[in-house]
Amino acid sequence: MPNSHTAVPAAEPPDLNTVWLRVFLEVARHGSFTVAARTLGWTQSAVSRQISALESALGGGPLFDRLPRGVRLTEAGRTLVPHAEAVTESLRGAARELAELRAAAGGRLRFGAFATADAALVPHALAAFRARRPHVRVSREEGLSPALLDRLTAGHLDLAVVSTTGRAPLETYALHHLLDETLYVAVPADHPLTAADGPVRLARLADADWIAGSSRPEGTLLDAAVRQGFRPRVAHVVAEWTAKQGYVAAGLGVTLVPALAAASLRPDVALLPVHPEDAPRRGVYAATVRGSSLTPAAQAFIGALREAAALIPA
Repeated sequence: MPNSHTAVPAAEPPDLNTVWLRVFLEVARHGSFTVAARTLGWTQSAVSRQISALESALGGGPLFDRLPRGVRLTEAGRTLVPHAEAVTESLRGAARELAELRAAAGGRLRFGAFATADAALVPHALAAFRARRPHVRVSREEGLSPALLDRLTAGHLDLAVVSTTGRAPLETYALHHLLDETLYVAVPADHPLTAADGPVRLARLADADWIAGSSRPEGTLLDAAVRQGFRPRVAHVVAEWTAKQGYVAAGLGVTLVPALAAASLRPDVALLPVHPEDAPRRGVYAATVRGSSLTPAAQAFIGALREAAALIPA
C-alpha cells in the first residue's frame, strides 16, 4: 500500500513556443481568429493550428470557447494571459537591450584605471564618452595595474587603463596603445637642480629623501631608481598626487611624477625630466582580455581614450 505521505513529483512544465503565445495573445485581444490572422498577416487556418498546438502542449484543454461569432477565453485561457504577456514583454525587452548594445546607445561599461590616469586622461575621455553615449551605465574602479588586470581576467571589468610600471604580464592581454609618457622628478621650486641643463640623472638624487606611494619601490615608479643601482630612502608614504606635491613644496623630499599627473603642478614645485636612460618612457594602454569580443560601449570608450591621449603632452 503506498505511503499516503509520499510526495507526488511535480509535472515538468511544457515547452512552449513563443510564437504560440504571440498568436494566443492576438486572438485573445481581438476575440477572433479571423481578425488575429489579418493582424498577423497569416491565414485563419494557420492561426487555428498555432492555437491547437498550444492547447495540446498545455494538456489538451481549450483556451477559447468557439462561438458562432468569434471566440471567448475559457478560464484556462484567462489564467494564461498574464503569463503570456510577461513572457512576450520580457523577450521584447531583451530585444531592445540587445539592439541598444549593438548601437552602443545602451548597455554597460565597467572599467578600471590606475591613479594618475584619473588626473586628466580618464576624465576627458569619460566626458566625451558620456556626451555621445548618455544611456550607457558606467562603473569605474581605481587600482594598481596588476590588480586591475586580475579584475579584468576575472570578468569584473570590460577594460582596464594600465601602465607598464608594475611589470604585469601584459602579453596575455589585448593592448590598445594610448600613449608613452615621460617621467619627471618633482623638487621644490628653489632646488639647486632646477638650474640643471637637460634631463636629470637619478643618481644625483641618491641621497635625497623620497616621497612615494609605498615604502617599497618595487612595482612603483621608484623601480627606475633601483635599476640605477640605489635604493631610494622613502621618508614619507603618501598616496595622493596633490598631497605629494605639498610634501615636496615643504622641502620634505622629492618624488617622481609621470606626465599624466603633471597638468596639476603647483607653482612652488618644479618638474625636471628624468634622463631617458634612467627611466624609459612608459606605455599606457587600454587592456582587454585577449580573444574576447569587445562590446560596442567598450570600443567607443577606447576611441574616446585615444582622443584624450592625443591632447596630453606626454
